Amino acid sequence: MHLDALPDSARTGDGPMDLNAVRDVSRAISAAHLFIYLVPETAEEAAELGVTDRGPTYLAFRSAAMGAVPWQVTLAAFYNFSPRAARAMVGVWDAAPPERWQAARFLAAGRAMRRVGVHLTDDHLAEARSLIDPVVAGADYAGKVLAAANASVVLPPDPLVALWQQITVAREWRGDAHLVVLADNGLGPCDCLVLHTATGPLPTALARATRRWDDEEWSAATARLVARGWLDSHGVVTDAGRAARERIEVETDRHCAALWAPIGNAGARRFASLISPITDAFTAAGTFQAVRG
Repeated sequence: MHLDALPDSARTGDGPMDLNAVRDVSRAISAAHLFIYLVPETAEEAAELGVTDRGPTYLAFRSAAMGAVPWQVTLAAFYNFSPRAARAMVGVWDAAPPERWQAARFLAAGRAMRRVGVHLTDDHLAEARSLIDPVVAGADYAGKVLAAANASVVLPPDPLVALWQQITVAREWRGDAHLVVLADNGLGPCDCLVLHTATGPLPTALARATRRWDDEEWSAATARLVARGWLDSHGVVTDAGRAARERIEVETDRHCAALWAPIGNAGARRFASLISPITDAFTAAGTFQAVRG
């Protein structure tokens, strides 16, 4: 559904949600969540559970909130992974049940944040929770599989990790909404990944290695985007392709306006500011270099 106006649920005491505020807080939560896929602590905790391959580790940690789902469910929820990539998680629930994977993920997050020196005062932690908690509690989870699963997870006693988990819920909510927009715009799992690498900082080699689309599949997706005028004959993004990507992001922002409505524009911007020390610490540590080219 292409949304042309904000619904009533996206209107707060300070007026309709500003899509710039929605975009800003969305970027902040994505950045604050991202480190978990890149830090050594994640691999170390997975190794303690008996899994050392990076692919199954990623799939298990991110799927754990959904329970012991088969790889086909993970494939559906993650969208832009190939079936061969998702199939690699077969056996992870035999190595350890999902609740142990979830606990290990929390351990990895806490260890990593303290290693790089993430520091939020008690007052800032409390203020951040006072903003994100009503967002999570008031969210509509219809069709938001990964967000709903993460919202059902019992928060850990570590206040910093508990905040990170609430950030994760919001991050997955936007991701779930984004998949609806991608499908509505006729972008299949490989197509959207090709467009993403052509228009953003995610290196193609990393996307190909982790999502495991083969040469034939990648070429076919590229050809479909060329036919739409979004890539040129060399696979380089066109002005039309950039405009299409931005239009998709705006549509996603419109979906997400209702998510942040409980705290309004000022609350969303304040929350983005409060969690910035997480991203700043991992940026200073060089954690994001691998995914930013």
